Order: sequence, then structure tokens, then C-alpha cells
Amino acid sequence: MTNKTVSVHIVTYNSEADIIDCLKAVQNQDYPVERIIVVDNASSDGTVRSIEAWYESPRGDDTLGARGGLEYGCPIIPNKSNTGFAPAHNQAIAASGSNYVLVLNPDVALAPDYVSRLVTRMEADPRIGSATGKLLFKADPGKVDSTGLRMNKARRAFDRGAGEPAEHWMDSGEVFGVSGAAAMYSRRMIEEISVDGEFFDADFFAYKEDVDVAWRARLLGWKAYYDADAIGYHERGWKASGRSGKPLFIRRVSYINRYKMIFKNEPVRTVLRTVLSSLPYEIAAHGYMLLKEPGVLKAWGSFFVGWDSLRKKRRSVQEMAKRGKG
Repeated sequence: MTNKTVSVHIVTYNSEADIIDCLKAVQNQDYPVERIIVVDNASSDGTVRSIEAWYESPRGDDTLGARGGLEYGCPIIPNKSNTGFAPAHNQAIAASGSNYVLVLNPDVALAPDYVSRLVTRMEADPRIGSATGKLLFKADPGKVDSTGLRMNKARRAFDRGAGEPAEHWMDSGEVFGVSGAAAMYSRRMIEEISVDGEFFDADFFAYKEDVDVAWRARLLGWKAYYDADAIGYHERGWKASGRSGKPLFIRRVSYINRYKMIFKNEPVRTVLRTVLSSLPYEIAAHGYMLLKEPGVLKAWGSFFVGWDSLRKKRRSVQEMAKRGKG
């Protein structure tokens, strides 16, 4: 089909329950995967032991999912602390040189043709810098987890089709961006849109880093694509618990990252329109937080502590966008 190389990057944190199924699905791809790179964020469970046992097992041992003929290794990059999703994936990207990078959550299992379908689509149009398939809930594969990302006028981002019947999302096509749960990125795009050597903004830790990348890529003229025939199955257990099930730290990160993203990516020409569109949501959301979750609002401290860095990043993004359109 093509000689383009693909590496699969997985960031783990106490992922023992899911990681082997994820790795099995990667090894069962009908497209050759050059490397699997796992960055472990100081897991305290048996994640690392499970991966090491899987890697060291004899080829062809079906109990661990290894398939004969696959000679690539599965190196583990161990972090001494939980650095977060974004910085850890930047580590993996720096450690690889493949033409395409598949950013994959450890709780996702892919159909065997997931990689080949996305690579074929991206090779057909060199301006497609990112692609995703149809992600379904593992527990209920008749329902959609994500078919890519969409963003409304208030600059709120959502997984397209989340919770809807899978048969409603049969049409492939261009999307705003792709979910970081199972995202294929081209090396060309990674290199073009990185800021100071960072593809994902390391200050984001986790949450909305994929939306930030999607927005930046669009500003520079890159396309994102959804292939309805490429299938993945996502555990996404945290959704069942809702906001109350998330630690305060995570709620703060998710909250403030939206504003960091807007500050960096919003063009001057659209600022007023965005403010007017988002005002009703902002009033309602902040009224709720003042009453129910005042601790989340302390996240603004990190915004202003990083003010100089944010200004520098905004300047870089907006200058790149101008050059890209020029």
C-alpha cells in the first residue's frame, strides 16, 4: 500500500486493566507498525510489569497477544512522577521519527484495519494532518464515544456524536479536529504547528490539549478527517461518574485549559464575536461554579502565573497562522 512508517504512542497511568488488550489490538493491525512507545507516568499498579511480561513473552504466545513476525519492540519510557498526558506524549513524539504518529489511549482497542484506513486516507490528501475513526463505547458498541471534535461559537468543544447510535454516523468527511483517544497525526503537521518544539502544550497537563492542537492546525490550513469505517472501542470509564467523580485538580485543569486555548488561538478579528456568543454560557457556568464548585475558580492562578508564557505562545501561533495564509 505504502512505505510510510507509523509509530503508536501510549501514555499509561495505572492502566493495568486495559493496556494488554490495547497492545494486542495494535499488534493485530494489518498495517506494519514500526514502533510502539509507552510512556508510563509513575503508575502504582501493575501496569509496567504487565507490559514487560507482554514484551518479553515468546512471539506467538496468544495469551499475551504477541503475533509471530512482528519484530519491533515496545520500549517503556518511565517517568518518576505523573507529568500529564500532554508532556508525556511530547516525550514519545521526540523519541520517534515515523511519518505518522498514532496517539492512543490505553483503554482503546482498535479494529485490525484502523491504522491502514487512516494512513490511506491521509496519503490521498496531503493537507489532512490528522484523522480519526469511529470510536464506540466498549461497554455499549452500539453507541458513539467520538467521531471527531466539534467546536461551537462559544468556543466549547465536544465529541461529535457522543452517546448517539453508531448507525447515525456512517458518513466520512472533514471535521474540526480529532479526539486524542485514538488520533493519527502526520509528522509534517506535527513539525509545522509545534510551538517551541512542543506539539501538545505541556502546560495543559491533560484535557483539551487535543482541541488546542486541532484549532492551531486549522489556523495553519491543515485538515482533520473522520473515517466512519475505521473502528475503535473506548472504555472511557470516567464518563459514568460525571463531574462529581473527578478530582478537583482535574476539574481545575479542564476548566482553565479552555481559556488558555482561547487566549492562544482566537484571532483578533473574531474576538468580539466570540465574546458575544459565549457570554450567556459564561454567566451561567460561573454562576453555577460560584455556588457549587468555587474551588475550581482557583485555577485562574495558573493562568496568570503563566501569563508571560501564554503571551509568547499566542504571538507564535498568530504569526504562524499569518504566514500559513500568506
